Amino acid sequence: MSTVLIIGAGGVGGVVTHKCVLNKETFTKIVLASRRIESCEKIQKQLPADAIEIAQVDADDTVQTAALIKKVEADVVINVALPYQDLTIMDACLEAGVDYLDTANYEHPDEAKFEYKLQWAKNEAFKEAGLMSLLGSGFDPGVTNVFCAYAQKHYFDEIHTIDILDCNAGDHGYPFATNFNPEINLREVSAKGRYWEEGKWIETDPMEIKMVWDYPEVGPKDSYLLYHEEMESLVQHIKGLKRIRFFMTFGESYLMHMKALENVGMLGIKPVMHQGQEIVPIEFLKTLLPDPASLGPRTKGKTNIGIVVEGIKNGQPKKIYIYQVSDHEKCFEEVQSQAVSYTTGVPAMIGAKLMLEGKWKADGVYNMEQFDPDPFMAELNAQGLPWKVLDL
Repeated sequence: MSTVLIIGAGGVGGVVTHKCVLNKETFTKIVLASRRIESCEKIQKQLPADAIEIAQVDADDTVQTAALIKKVEADVVINVALPYQDLTIMDACLEAGVDYLDTANYEHPDEAKFEYKLQWAKNEAFKEAGLMSLLGSGFDPGVTNVFCAYAQKHYFDEIHTIDILDCNAGDHGYPFATNFNPEINLREVSAKGRYWEEGKWIETDPMEIKMVWDYPEVGPKDSYLLYHEEMESLVQHIKGLKRIRFFMTFGESYLMHMKALENVGMLGIKPVMHQGQEIVPIEFLKTLLPDPASLGPRTKGKTNIGIVVEGIKNGQPKKIYIYQVSDHEKCFEEVQSQAVSYTTGVPAMIGAKLMLEGKWKADGVYNMEQFDPDPFMAELNAQGLPWKVLDL
């Protein structure tokens, strides 16, 4: 019998919970917890009676979180709360003696920056405790890391370049909305871009580098270079790598709204005084924008996320494209959520499943590409995220 504690009851948390219920042979007891018990109750009502238990927890509080982990006797914690809470939840897992998994690396709430450094620093503590911490088991990071490991294992003797390509061609009908947490999304997109080439990081202005990529089942889309966290670990683990970049698609309306909000200070993360009280502009904006969890019923279209890899095989140049396409409406039909949450939540469940089954198991803090990609790739096909490989 294995017990999973899922912390976070937003769009991704809903998907993780649904998919754990569909894999009851592995997740025999499922507990969903959040700061707002109402969010847990909403997901609970979508599922069969007695499928899950729910609880309330403040994930900023390590002691409270550890107490809940012990109370439910969790075997693994899936953290799909805010990235600001990664460190406290990791510490709670260490205190309670259970394995940990998340989908996005740590971000400091007062600084628009994300990096693995503070999570990697807990490697020795997890090793000494005989526990495993799996970082970034979403799609990007997550599946894209596994795609890279799969390419390295099966298609290349040496990989020279990787381009990670993330396209959401969904239409939710709003003039402006974000498909995941607005605060995280807007901080990420408005930050300076970075890519890695010949052993060093090169910084760019936001949206400075654009290319058009023809995404299968979607078509040509404007794609902009961003910095994304999976590159930080991939440069350490993909042998022979000379360059890695990350591109994401954005429509003109999204970019226009984001620039206007940035120009008037609404993306600010520092408190400002408003009518005698302090508010953080981007947090206030978050309250005005549609809840990403509410977009599912109205979103149509597809996502396409993958990697283009170039390198050498048997002394000859080789180039491949590994990608996955998801349909927003089909995702909602299955788990009451749109494809952006689906493509993040399903890999989180898969990562935890492999940990509980002992197929991915090691003491310490790890990124996705450090394990054998084959069982994860097989689970993607079985769990609703079928992928393809094309020779280019």
